[in-house]
Amino acid sequence: MSDGRLFLSSGDPLVDRRLDWARALLAEGNAADAARLLDEAMARAPHYAPGWFLLGEAREVDDASGALEAYRQALVLDPGDTLGAGLRIARLGGTAEAGMSEAYVRTLFDQYADRFDAALARLSYRGPELIDAALADACVALGRPYAFARGLDLGCGTGLVAMLLADHVGAMVGVDLSPNMIALARRRGVYERAVAGEMVSFLTQRPGEDADLIFAGDAFCYLDDLGPILAETRRVLEPGGLAAFTVETHAGQGILLRDTLRFAHGEAYVRGALASAGLALVSCDAASTRTEKEKPVPGLVVVARRA
Repeated sequence: MSDGRLFLSSGDPLVDRRLDWARALLAEGNAADAARLLDEAMARAPHYAPGWFLLGEAREVDDASGALEAYRQALVLDPGDTLGAGLRIARLGGTAEAGMSEAYVRTLFDQYADRFDAALARLSYRGPELIDAALADACVALGRPYAFARGLDLGCGTGLVAMLLADHVGAMVGVDLSPNMIALARRRGVYERAVAGEMVSFLTQRPGEDADLIFAGDAFCYLDDLGPILAETRRVLEPGGLAAFTVETHAGQGILLRDTLRFAHGEAYVRGALASAGLALVSCDAASTRTEKEKPVPGLVVVARRA
């Protein structure tokens, strides 16, 4: 299954009940009994990808190789990777590509859209404020007014960043993989246009020198390699135009797939990716956009310029 729909049932009521019991056991911390129950369920419904995925989750506790086997079976049955099995395989050290599938991200946020803003508030999310402040400081440093003719909002979600920047940008276009998130973003009334789509593809379809501001709040954590998005950003920016974005980061080198299944980018990697794309760094400051388990998630807020 690769069209992004949810797997609602295995088609066997007995299997469905066992999956419900297994989820309850996992929630109680009883992974071993959940795995045994799921082994029986998958013997009855070997075609059912969510069952294999849940079995992978249960096995992760003390059987990494068994978890990999289950996730690989889920991926075979769900080649579009709606469930995100490829990320689980990568996190366990398997050979699947580390990138997130569009189907997984779209499904995740379509389900999450109505609760998105409230959930971010509980996480003390301040990505919009960080981007706003970084752009204001960058404009002062560059001796230019904090005013832009056209801005492109990548991974716009419900439009939280655009709402804060609206007084400084003449026209804005937003893009997000989730149609449900786009529907909420349109209600903000701040976008000239808001479209459902993948952000790199969105940029490739824009003409060169199309905008003087491109921004992304809490969106690049769903990309592993930042090279393509930054290269397209440079192409689409006018000379002198600015790019502003946040990333999650870590103390090591390169790219890290965190346990949250979000990518963290090392500062040296970010600086190198900007340079390779032909974007001049204006500022790169350590700042956390959100908390997890009541602890700040390490991050960077970045402003770069097309020279």
